[in-house]
Amino acid sequence: MDIILNLIGFANFNLVWQIILQIAILALGFVFLVKGADWFVDGAASIATKFGIPQLIIGLTIVAMGTSAPEAAVSITAAAGGNADITIGNVVGSNILNIFVILGLTALVNPVVVQKSSLIVDIPVVIGITAMIFVMGLDGSISRFDAVIMLIVLASYLLYLIWDAKRSKALGLETNEDSEEIKNLSLPKSLIFTVIGLALIVVGSNCVVEGATFIAEKAGLSERFIGLTIVALGTSLPELFTSVTAAMKKNSDIAVGNILGSNIFNILFVVGLSGLIIPVPFQSAFRFDTIVSGIAAILLLLFCLPKKRLSRVAGIIFLICYAVYFYMIW
Repeated sequence: MDIILNLIGFANFNLVWQIILQIAILALGFVFLVKGADWFVDGAASIATKFGIPQLIIGLTIVAMGTSAPEAAVSITAAAGGNADITIGNVVGSNILNIFVILGLTALVNPVVVQKSSLIVDIPVVIGITAMIFVMGLDGSISRFDAVIMLIVLASYLLYLIWDAKRSKALGLETNEDSEEIKNLSLPKSLIFTVIGLALIVVGSNCVVEGATFIAEKAGLSERFIGLTIVALGTSLPELFTSVTAAMKKNSDIAVGNILGSNIFNILFVVGLSGLIIPVPFQSAFRFDTIVSGIAAILLLLFCLPKKRLSRVAGIIFLICYAVYFYMIW
């Protein structure tokens, strides 16, 4: 009897250490993802600048994809590994977090200014593509055909932004308030940053998926819940740091562009690319989460329309909305 109890105690002790180890791997994965995305963006943007690629194009492609790289890496890794619940959960969860939590916190730090172009183009685009992924998921999966449509919509959106930027420049309406300074690195250093950054993103994504899946299984939590909360928050850390820092520097309008761009890329680029590689199952439970994501974007539009700003009161309401949502999916 004593031998059996000792074995049970040893087994429990073993399990505790396994869980601690997986939590450490999960945390390390998040660090790799955030730092990897940062280095990848710095290196790739520096290389593009040296080859004469306009800063506008760099911002719309390399930087935007770089900030979505954690979501892309985790989602693709999860889908390829048969953990597709994390794929959709990560994207939808990140989009909900981006608006309710990140913009909510940002508005508390400093009321968020919203540009007219965001009100008439970017926010409606987020609402539209959220409705699109909801409809595409009604048959139970995001097929390769659906993925191709998403990537075509993304290309069309980028072409529109490029056209609009050129039109604004021609009319003398262009401002550099939102442009980020690109680090002037030597070509060898730029290549090293790009390669190491990409490697960290890949390794980090594997760590996150492995750790999150193990914890979900042992704690009895669904992959859907893990993807919508822990993984979504971890992959949204670049957006969180960028937006809050921008608000503290009184550049809160950058925060809105950062979040809207991230939400657009999360759906069109991350889900589109994942679905192109392997069809992504879209379980019925995600319909509710996608609806919440759409409601978040609609509330953002409604709160910002009157005065073209997101107030501290709106920020508090957003945080309360997320608390209610979290309670509902717990």
